[in-house]
Amino acid sequence: MTRNKSRKKDNPKEKKSSNGKSKRMKKDQMVHAIISVFQSSPKEPFNYKQISKIIGVENQVQKLQVVDILYDLSSDDFITEIDRGRYRLNNLGTIAIGTFARRSNGKNSFIPEDGGSPVFVAERNSRHAMDGDKVKVQLFAKKKGAEPEAEVVEIMETKERTFVGKLQVSKGFAFLITENKTLANDIFIPKEKLKGGKNGDKAIVRIIEWPEEAKNPLGEVVDILGTAGHNNAEMHAILAEFGLPYKYPESIEKIADKIPEEIPQSEIDKREDFRSIPTLTIDPKDAKDFDDALSIRRLKNGNWEVGVHIADVTHYVKPDTAIDREAFMRATSVYLVDRTIPMLPERLSNLICSLRPDEEKLCFSAIFELDENATVKSSRLARTIIKSDRRFTYEEAQEIIETGEGDCKEEILALDKLAKIIRKQRFQHGAINFDRYEVRFEIDKDGKPVSVYFKESKDANKLIEEFMLLANKTVAEMIGNVPKNKTKKTFVYRVHEQPDPDKMENFASFIQRFGYRMKTDGKKSDISKGINQLLDKVQGKPEENLIETLAIRAMQKARYSTENVGHYGLAFEYYSHFTSPIRRYPDMMVHRLLERYLDGGRSVVKTKYEDMCDHCSSMEQVAANAERSSIKYKQVEFMSDKLGMVFDGVISGVTEWGLYVELNENKCEGLVPIRDLDNDYYEFDDKNYSLIGRRKRREYRLGDAVTIKVAQANLERKQLDFVLV
Repeated sequence: MTRNKSRKKDNPKEKKSSNGKSKRMKKDQMVHAIISVFQSSPKEPFNYKQISKIIGVENQVQKLQVVDILYDLSSDDFITEIDRGRYRLNNLGTIAIGTFARRSNGKNSFIPEDGGSPVFVAERNSRHAMDGDKVKVQLFAKKKGAEPEAEVVEIMETKERTFVGKLQVSKGFAFLITENKTLANDIFIPKEKLKGGKNGDKAIVRIIEWPEEAKNPLGEVVDILGTAGHNNAEMHAILAEFGLPYKYPESIEKIADKIPEEIPQSEIDKREDFRSIPTLTIDPKDAKDFDDALSIRRLKNGNWEVGVHIADVTHYVKPDTAIDREAFMRATSVYLVDRTIPMLPERLSNLICSLRPDEEKLCFSAIFELDENATVKSSRLARTIIKSDRRFTYEEAQEIIETGEGDCKEEILALDKLAKIIRKQRFQHGAINFDRYEVRFEIDKDGKPVSVYFKESKDANKLIEEFMLLANKTVAEMIGNVPKNKTKKTFVYRVHEQPDPDKMENFASFIQRFGYRMKTDGKKSDISKGINQLLDKVQGKPEENLIETLAIRAMQKARYSTENVGHYGLAFEYYSHFTSPIRRYPDMMVHRLLERYLDGGRSVVKTKYEDMCDHCSSMEQVAANAERSSIKYKQVEFMSDKLGMVFDGVISGVTEWGLYVELNENKCEGLVPIRDLDNDYYEFDDKNYSLIGRRKRREYRLGDAVTIKVAQANLERKQLDFVLV
């Protein structure tokens, strides 16, 4: 505000005559004054009312003149209209540097380095720049009423470009046919660059060059993934498409093979011995990498001691070794529909580090003393040796919880009782209860999906979840929650910011159409309690899945950071990831930092660890996208023999190109293209998640129940096409 006041003094104002009436400012004075405003605040946007106030224009006629001047300055490309009626100085100049974004629909664009608005680049002006290239562009003078445009004059930096697709082999040459959204052109491959690839093979191809006069880029085959349509080839293609490795380097597996399985007595002597204390693991039925185990025993004072034992991966994987560098690059294990692509070599993840039953294993443990009300009386961290008595699947543990009978029943029932109290307290403190099911496929020996089932979180899952959350929260508090006069040491937190207020407002107004109301302001806990009450109300209703999905979309994404801002969704002030070092690199980072700080070591360099956090966060996102892509592929494959069949569903997404419909029976999702909607012109209303017919005013809204017929199943594009019945 002070800046605006001082600016008012600097810029010309309407002068008052002796009789008190306003003297009109001349147009050239006004232009000069407006230019001064933009130049003095080059990053600030202004509308005509703000400009008028700053330069002292009060007269309505002159305010309209300000509107005209702004339009002229925008046409001259001196300022840019960033949204309706709001302008900012266009300080790009005629030459600008930034990133090129290529799109297969021809809508290429240039994103300026300084964060300005994207500028359209026609294909003829793209100089064959590839998506993500750093480019220098010439900005064209903007024509009245037209979008600003640019032409690439130099490609300054280009990354190695690989694409995944299907080979189309002719006598003397071949093409890679790709569905990539950033490339409209097939890639030309000379016969000598085919690497043995045959017609119909799925392949990875590297672009060597794209001559200026050529329509297609020139490429060479990097790897043949197998025959298109075969399960292995398609899963490898999904991984390659996201830049994820689909095989483990043999050289690193050989290093892992040399790590001894036996634990020397000298190492056992250094550790706290939990081998005689009842210990168990509970994991999915197909799991092989057991990260965590729980021990429980009654203490003499009547309290419970619960040990959360985590595989001591960092005992075996030392910093900056070949195995460590590979693990960091991957940052996470990737879980596709039918396979796991591990972060660590299999010998470590499934054998040496995995907490298998009846085997002595090294652990990093969080040990808690809890009373009957699950109040934590004390906690500590220790390097331990354990021996798991029994490996349970979630289903087996669930049966014991429900029937009260089975192996280790006393331990499992005691853990379940404590977990339920901890869980209840967590929600009372404002944690959000997202309790969603996951779609899973039964797969035959060839990888073909034969049925769909829904994985739900039951008491056995929640038991493990609560003790893992308790351990993660406790280690974060140990390092982060220091006395005021002490300096905080750099640590790796799992953070989750508060929801975006605008998204929450939109969400609250959307759910009103279903008769629900929700508070979007107030204390953190007020909003989270409101979300929980809403989630309780929608349980079992047709709109349950839709409202849960939209509530999640209104949330921020959790990520890793050295800056602790707390975890909103869990309502924890301090939270970290400690419990899954076999499959997540941040947990390995946390183990190493804990060891360092518990031994009295100095704080590590914050910037280095923040960069590592950013890498792990982005790799987590890539892995999640690949997982979704594999589910999408299996959904299309599952529905490919159901063409012409009719299903009931719900509109799960609304876009300018059509409606996405999720089927009630199996949760498979497909698209009803906008062109196939009845004879009307439909407009997209993004505020209300709907498509509205211009003539008949027919409206299709998010959450509407519809009946569809399966029209097409395109495995190449991983897309189902539906038509409304």
